[in-house]
Amino acid sequence: MRAIAHLSDLHFGRLDRATLPALIAAVDAAEPDVVVVSGDLTQRARRQEFVDAGRFLDALPSPRIVVPGNHDVPLYNVVSRMLKPLARYQRYISEDLEPFHADDEIAVLGINTSRSLTLKNGRINRQQVARSCARLARCGAGVTRIIVTHHPFDVPDTGDTHGLVGRAAMAMAAFAEHGVDLILSGHLHVSRVSDSVARYKVAGRTLLVIQAGTATSTRRRGEVNSFNIVRIDRPHVSVECLNWDAERGSFAVAATDQFHRTPDGWMRDGAPGGS
Repeated sequence: MRAIAHLSDLHFGRLDRATLPALIAAVDAAEPDVVVVSGDLTQRARRQEFVDAGRFLDALPSPRIVVPGNHDVPLYNVVSRMLKPLARYQRYISEDLEPFHADDEIAVLGINTSRSLTLKNGRINRQQVARSCARLARCGAGVTRIIVTHHPFDVPDTGDTHGLVGRAAMAMAAFAEHGVDLILSGHLHVSRVSDSVARYKVAGRTLLVIQAGTATSTRRRGEVNSFNIVRIDRPHVSVECLNWDAERGSFAVAATDQFHRTPDGWMRDGAPGGS
């Protein structure tokens, strides 16, 4: 069994600092094999925000897979935004924009979806997808393959696809073909677990799309601060959403979604046709 702590949208610079020690304690208690942070470490990509975010990351268990978000690209400094958009991120957080961790049970690969020309939304390109699929293809047949991006591959069922990563359909088709199992994202500040069936008509394989809310920011969008613990015991996956309880000063499990792998991909436990 493997456990992944999935945090997102920290937004140092617009932070509820009361959440920090409790979040570190909750992650430690989960004893994760990997910590994933799916972007927006800062609010405005300022130096001190990155310094503070880096210190926070250092307090978390390792290994860590961290990717940048759109807020980690300078907004007001146009020159930096166009010429060196992730210079501070790479100086204070990580030079590696495609971080990778693998063992005999899981393989976790980060992809940068933030772009200079998009103020908020993100994009993935064919070269990134090809490199990712090639890297994951070298993993063993029984390894659960996981992609990490900031921008999501699914959004709530409102009919509004704003926020969906650009070229998502192209990437999803390739990921399905190359055996990707899970995609972990953030950006929307909403906790959500869905599968790829409704949005993507990819024959032969169903992926799980897991979004984390904002773990520490005051920029909450109708939800309390939260993060996920993803537990993988192939062919089973569970996703625990831990919510912030301000009165108790701690994070606690608020919901758990459970899935199992079938020949066609991942299915929610108890769904029609499931076991």
